[in-house]
Amino acid sequence: MAAKTLASDTVDRADKAILDVEHNVHELTQRADQVVQDSLERLRVKGRVYAEEAERRLEDTQKYVVERVHERPLTITFAALGVGVLLGLLMGGRRR
Repeated sequence: MAAKTLASDTVDRADKAILDVEHNVHELTQRADQVVQDSLERLRVKGRVYAEEAERRLEDTQKYVVERVHERPLTITFAALGVGVLLGLLMGGRRR
C-alpha cells in the first residue's frame, strides 16, 4: 500500500511539474510575442521617420537640380552628355 501511495504521489508531483512547465512556456511565449510586436512597431515608426526624411531630402535635391538647369541649361546639357559618353566608353570597353 505504501508503494502505491508513493507512486501516486510521484505521479501527482510529475503532473504538477508538467502543468507548471506548460504554464511557464505559455507565459514565455506570450512575453516573446509582445516583445516582437513592440519591436516591430518601433521599427515601423523609425522607418516612417527615415522615409519622411529621405523624401524631404529628395525634394530639396530635385529643387536644387531644377534651379541649376534653369540657370545654365547648356552647361548642364553638355555635362550630362559628357557623363553619358564616359559611361558609354567605360561600359563599351568591358565588352572587348
